[in-house]
Amino acid sequence: MSTLPLVFDSPKRGQPPRHLADLTLSERIDAVIELGEKSYRAKQLSHHYFSRLTVDADAMTDIPEASRKRLVDSLLPSMLTEVRAVACDDGSTRKTLWRAHDGIMLESVLMRYPDRATLCISSQAGCGMACPFCATGQGGLDRNLSTAEIVDQVRSAAAVMRDGVMAGPDGVPSAGRLSNIVFMGMGEPLANYKRVVAAVRRITDPAPEGLGISQRSVTVSTVGLAPAIRKLADEKMQVRLALSLHAPDDELRNELVPVNNRWSVDEVLSAARYYLDMSGRRVSIEYALIRDMNDHPWRADLLAKVLKQHLGHLVHVNVIPLNPTPGSKWDASPKPVEREFVRRVNAGGVACTVRDTRGQEIAAACGQLAAEG
Repeated sequence: MSTLPLVFDSPKRGQPPRHLADLTLSERIDAVIELGEKSYRAKQLSHHYFSRLTVDADAMTDIPEASRKRLVDSLLPSMLTEVRAVACDDGSTRKTLWRAHDGIMLESVLMRYPDRATLCISSQAGCGMACPFCATGQGGLDRNLSTAEIVDQVRSAAAVMRDGVMAGPDGVPSAGRLSNIVFMGMGEPLANYKRVVAAVRRITDPAPEGLGISQRSVTVSTVGLAPAIRKLADEKMQVRLALSLHAPDDELRNELVPVNNRWSVDEVLSAARYYLDMSGRRVSIEYALIRDMNDHPWRADLLAKVLKQHLGHLVHVNVIPLNPTPGSKWDASPKPVEREFVRRVNAGGVACTVRDTRGQEIAAACGQLAAEG
């Protein structure tokens, strides 16, 4: 089996400052004691950040004024600055461009549905996986995001939902609750393994240790870093695994997903099976449908066959119509071809549907995030 580090090296940049969200509760207690404060200030500070969703020192009236600034400066430094937020889909999709402390840009996308609100978050600035049909991959990797930079995207979106900034399904702004998190923004989450797992724990730990979102409402996506998939399975969490497969055969997947040259379709699906066995959670397969590239009837049949062989019935295929990216030579499959592809996968005994496409007009859909200032 091929080997590759579970955390890819990225170009040297200044490390983000230490933040409350980087630390476990016991580490936060140690940090406030080092600052000369009482240990219970850690829970107070955590309550403000994770429950009240605030980093405003003036709002922390349960903490003495003399201590607030020291605690906030040391443990709640500014992580992300909103550069721009744009909306589409009658206001129910909102893409935010963020600037980190060192000037790098990243994006997150908040999507509101009648029954839920889903945030698509970035785990890296850019991406080093180089999938040729993805705008993020074509831009290359700037660096891994810190745990706090990942978590702060979630905290900010939770505040947007709570404060009624975003339109509901009827187009009218109203308050709501952030319910689902998908690691499907910029970057390969499992190439930033340690920080992503820590971020999942902060997102899902009950308040005041974390944001209190259910693990079962979190999806971690990957292009197929097989050893990291197995490592994630051993964490024994209840997050869903989404595998960006895009081709059922090695010959084509080597071209569409270059990491397949290290871990074949068989190796990746075997790792996904291990994840399924350890978690009991159904695996999602992401399949961007590309005209005359991976949309052939025989590939639909083969996809169903290999998925059933490896994953049985605990798998679901999300067909994603290819979203346009600047300069791409590829296009989405025609709707009749798409319908036939989905029909054949379903006929092969594997559940398959077309994913609802959101945010195309603001370049917020799958594969379009490029963090252009």
